[in-house]
Amino acid sequence: MPSDTARSLDRPANLDAGLLLARIMLSALFLVSGYFKLMAVERTTGYFAGLGVPMPGIMVWLAILAELGLPILLLLGIRTRWVALALCLFTLVTAAIGHRFWGIDTATQFPQYVGQLTQFLKNLGIAGGFLLLALTGPGRFAVDRRG
Repeated sequence: MPSDTARSLDRPANLDAGLLLARIMLSALFLVSGYFKLMAVERTTGYFAGLGVPMPGIMVWLAILAELGLPILLLLGIRTRWVALALCLFTLVTAAIGHRFWGIDTATQFPQYVGQLTQFLKNLGIAGGFLLLALTGPGRFAVDRRG
C-alpha cells in the first residue's frame, strides 16, 4: 500500500483526460474561425480594415495562420505550454481590437455595449483557459508530454 506522501505526489487519474479534453475544446473555436476567415479572405480583410487593424491584407493571413496552425499544435500536444501562451496573448489582443465595449455610448447603444462587453469577457475566459494549459502542460496524451 503506497504511503499518503506517495499518493499525494501522483496525478489524479482523470487529469490527463481532462487536459486532452480542454485542448480539444479550446481549439475548436479557433479552427472554425480560421476556416471561415480562409474561405472569405477579402471579406475578412475588409472587416479588419473597418476595425482599424494596420495592414489588414497581411494581418488577415497572420490571423488565419494563428487560428489554424496554433490549435493544431495544441491538439497534438506539441510545445503545448508555448502554444497555449501564444493563443492566450492572441486572444487578449483580439479582444482588445474586436470588442471595444468601452467606446460604445451606453445611452444610445446599450444592446451593442452589452454584446461587446460579453464577447470581451468571453475572450478573457478563453485566455484564462489557455493560461491554465500554459501552466499545467498538455498531460500524458500529447506528442510532447513535457509541454
